[in-house]
Amino acid sequence: MGNQINVELVAHNFRWNLLAKEEGSLLANVLGDQLITVHHIGSTAIPTIAAKPILDLIPVVRSLEEFDRYRTRMEGIGYQWRGEYGLVGRRYCTKADPATGRKLIHLHFYSIGSPEIDRHVAFRDYLLDRPDVAQAYLREKTRCQQLHANDSQSYSQCKSEWIKRVEAEALTHFDLK
Repeated sequence: MGNQINVELVAHNFRWNLLAKEEGSLLANVLGDQLITVHHIGSTAIPTIAAKPILDLIPVVRSLEEFDRYRTRMEGIGYQWRGEYGLVGRRYCTKADPATGRKLIHLHFYSIGSPEIDRHVAFRDYLLDRPDVAQAYLREKTRCQQLHANDSQSYSQCKSEWIKRVEAEALTHFDLK
C-alpha cells in the first residue's frame, strides 16, 4: 500500500511565484551567507499547467554539513526536518499549514555543484521553453492522478518514467549531459 494522501491538481495560481520568492527571502534571512540561491521548481513553476498546490524549492547551500547546523533555525520557522529522506546528498524539509496540516512547501536542499540542481532546473526550463512538452506533462499528470487519486506515492511513481525521459531530453537540450 502506498502513501494514502489525496492527489489534488489545481489550476496554476500566479501567486505561487510570489510565494516562492517570499520563502526564498525568509530562507536568506535565516541562513545568511550559507544560502547561495533558491530555485522554484516543479509544476508550480510552470504557469501553463495544473499542479499540486505545494511549492517545491531547491535552496542551494555552500555545504550540507554546515547546513545541518541550521536544523533548529529551520524548525523555528515552521519546517519539519526530514534529513536525506531517501536521497543521498539532499536535505529535505517540509512546511505545513499549522491549522490544517496541509503541506505547503517542500524544500530540497543541495550543496552547490550537485548535479541534482541542474536536473531539476533543466526540466523546469525545458517545460517553460516547450509548451507542447508542458501540455504533454499535464496529460501525464492527469492520467496518473485519475489512476491514483488517493495515493500520492503511486501517483509519483506513475509519472516517474515520463519525467526521467524528459529530464534526459532537457539535459541534452541545455548541453548539461
